[in-house]
Amino acid sequence: MSDSAAPVYVFDAYGTLFDVHAAIGRHRAAAGADAGRFSEIWRAKQLEYAWTLTLAGRYADFWTLTERALDYAFACVPSVDRALRPKLLEAYLQLDAFADARAALGGLKDRGRRVGILSNGSPQMLDAAVNASGIAALCDAVLSVDAVRMYKPRPEVYALVTSHFGCTPHDVTFVSSNRWDIMGATAFGFRTIWVNRARLPEEYADRPPARVVPDLSVLPSLAV
Repeated sequence: MSDSAAPVYVFDAYGTLFDVHAAIGRHRAAAGADAGRFSEIWRAKQLEYAWTLTLAGRYADFWTLTERALDYAFACVPSVDRALRPKLLEAYLQLDAFADARAALGGLKDRGRRVGILSNGSPQMLDAAVNASGIAALCDAVLSVDAVRMYKPRPEVYALVTSHFGCTPHDVTFVSSNRWDIMGATAFGFRTIWVNRARLPEEYADRPPARVVPDLSVLPSLAV
């Protein structure tokens, strides 16, 4: 099988390969008792801003939205010292990869699969995270929504994968921990695998994933 004909596995980045709560985790003691709530607000607003801007036909890169969401979290949770802001942003650029991420990507590469990332993250954010986590050599492509200036789950975003790899949607297995992302990728025509780390209930019943897995460790054994 030539490389161009090899099946494609594409991963969401934030929440799937990288732990979005790792930034606050590194500074949990300084953030105090409300650190968990603070991090949840930061993540929720980051996503909300991406969706609402896309719906309004506007765009700001994901780093800008990450900063805005962080400022909102500080306003909501005043017990967290704003002096932590630069440290949290620095930590977000080098989020910890989940423990199972590297082995999963490596296992797929060993089986001859092409591996990529498709993310809302800006190119600079993704470069920093991929290099810091040591998975750069395992990725055939790192694709950012910045190329189309809109966010998932718009179909134009998922089309970046088929355009880059020169394939059809049916050639792609898309892996994400975000159920809304799985919905969008399924609607586009990808085979989808939902990594349900948090054991969340099912939703978007009309656009189900092909598989649901508890973590990334099982992916190489499922390679098609």
